[in-house]
Amino acid sequence: MKKHYSIAFFSFRKYEKDFYPGTSGTTHFYEESLSMSNIKLAEGHTVISCFVNDQLNGSVIRHLAEKGLKLIALRCAGFNHVDLQAAQECNVKVARVPAYSPYAVAEHAVALILALNRKIHKAYNRVRDGNFSLDGLTGFDLHGCTVGVIGTGKIGAVFAGIMKGFGCRILAFDPYKNAEIEAFTEYCSLDTLLEQSDIISLHLPLSPETFHLIDEQKTQKMKQGVMLINTSRGGLVDTKAVIAALKSGKIGSLGLDVYEEEEGLFFHDHSGDIIQDDTLARLLTFNNVLITSHQAFLTQNALKNIADTTMQNIGAFLQNQAIPNEVI
Repeated sequence: MKKHYSIAFFSFRKYEKDFYPGTSGTTHFYEESLSMSNIKLAEGHTVISCFVNDQLNGSVIRHLAEKGLKLIALRCAGFNHVDLQAAQECNVKVARVPAYSPYAVAEHAVALILALNRKIHKAYNRVRDGNFSLDGLTGFDLHGCTVGVIGTGKIGAVFAGIMKGFGCRILAFDPYKNAEIEAFTEYCSLDTLLEQSDIISLHLPLSPETFHLIDEQKTQKMKQGVMLINTSRGGLVDTKAVIAALKSGKIGSLGLDVYEEEEGLFFHDHSGDIIQDDTLARLLTFNNVLITSHQAFLTQNALKNIADTTMQNIGAFLQNQAIPNEVI
């Protein structure tokens, strides 16, 4: 029998609206990210649906559990921002969207590589200003380059396949080999990958073991002028160490779709504000750095898959059935 319920969606954007047409019951949509400062918006809801930058720490979960919360339906794959122990203690279920579109994220990583290599962002601005000079726009052939893929799950595997199509040599580091790409991929140690790769792309989850995986010590092992790409989680990279490597020329170009202190910045319009984050402000001064605001997932295909899976998770819970993508 279906439960009486109410749902609150947080960090809900305009581009998501068309993918949630049939929600019923008591449903509220909030553009704000969930935090202790606006927690009253979530009080009394049976289900909350959240995204990557919503605060789901122990204090938030315990408070909402006392107000009737039974399910956290994440609209993302990662759950490192959720206090799972607190959820378990409070008998609050947590579900996620494990795979919405590995192609979306992998293709965005490739887009960053192409844009950085061929200086597309610089060329675009020049031409709009009537400057048709080619000085400073020289790139290099991807064909024949060595690409290091750190993390070869679904997204990493798709990315590796695309780069193989460009004629690149593929090195990979992952404790678990992916049989789908072994035929054209050389698995090796992390040190070997860092030392030999012309381009390095991160495709792994954030955990205590992977936090600041790319730190000062790791950057020193990289080839001079390496290109570093991160479309996974901001915390994988020690941003200050990367800035030092950019200044020394060890990192020749940097493409980021995520940033370790992105909460409160990404997904919002701050064009009329002075950015208070000095580290991000410093990153934005480099002309060999390209930053996008966590948009790698943003395709129609991915948004539909996220919505469908989220509503399947919620529907199963409401029907007292096993939740297909339950974390705990």
